[in-house]
Amino acid sequence: MWRRPAWQVLRQFVRHDSDTVASLVLERSMNRVQLLGRVGQDPIMRQVEGKNPVTIFSLATNEMWRTGDNEVSQGALLFLCALGDISQKTTWHRISVFRPGLRDVTYQYVRKGSRIFVEGKIDYGEYTDKNNVRRQATTIIADNVIFLSDGSVRDKV
Repeated sequence: MWRRPAWQVLRQFVRHDSDTVASLVLERSMNRVQLLGRVGQDPIMRQVEGKNPVTIFSLATNEMWRTGDNEVSQGALLFLCALGDISQKTTWHRISVFRPGLRDVTYQYVRKGSRIFVEGKIDYGEYTDKNNVRRQATTIIADNVIFLSDGSVRDKV
């Protein structure tokens, strides 16, 4: 008679405890960015007092697409296609390199106009500018930088 209610109470406690443990398990997620583009400025190295140094540079990526209607005409096995207008958009990315070896090599060898492939994660932050105004900043924190030459891999850091 007493065993059954005690068992039920114990089961409820174990179920509640396992729900609590399950809620503490972190969900898996991913924050990965891959960019291929050209360097917009020579890298600079900065260090704030008491913090790690960082190499910073900008990277331009480019998108192209066609707009307008594609009209196809057919005549004696000849296909003509009106391409429409070609539009493009350049997006600038701020790249930050914190890893010591990668940071130093990037600072030494990356130059304006270099074609590089960057792998890393996107980070959003805030900073206060010289006029004490709070600003939002988006940066790519690089885990890997691959230097490219004429479309082929030349050197991997």
